[in-house]
Amino acid sequence: MTRGPTGTERVLADAAARGLDVEIIDRPEARSVEEAAALIGIELGSLVKTLVVKRSDDRFLLVLVPGDRRIAWAPLRALVGVNRLQLPHAEQALAATGYARGTITPLGALGDWPLIADERIRGRRIALGAGAPGRSALVDADALLAVYGATVGDITEPA
Repeated sequence: MTRGPTGTERVLADAAARGLDVEIIDRPEARSVEEAAALIGIELGSLVKTLVVKRSDDRFLLVLVPGDRRIAWAPLRALVGVNRLQLPHAEQALAATGYARGTITPLGALGDWPLIADERIRGRRIALGAGAPGRSALVDADALLAVYGATVGDITEPA
């Protein structure tokens, strides 16, 4: 029986295919974004959560949110041009991306989902999920946004 690539292997393969320089950091599993940022040694705003958001037509978006912020739904709906968005169940997020919550990243994610990012991540080296618990992927945010053709806007509010 042939084993498929692990989540982190998918992250690295996708990054290489896109010409992105990604560094994988091993760390103890964290119970919160605050703990993860401390373990990596970065400020909370540079730890970026990749959230799966479901549209009313059952299509998904990947939304990049700084660790010290949360989605502001009205501005996100306006940016996407829809009236309704929601966070799907964990099982739906896993099926849509191939990654479990806490490990989700656009890198190597299943599906060709649009990437939306909060403007506050621009100009930073950020840490994202790396496809596996206890790992983070460090990447230049501007390079990531460029290779994905991400839509960037003011879509968050303080957590």
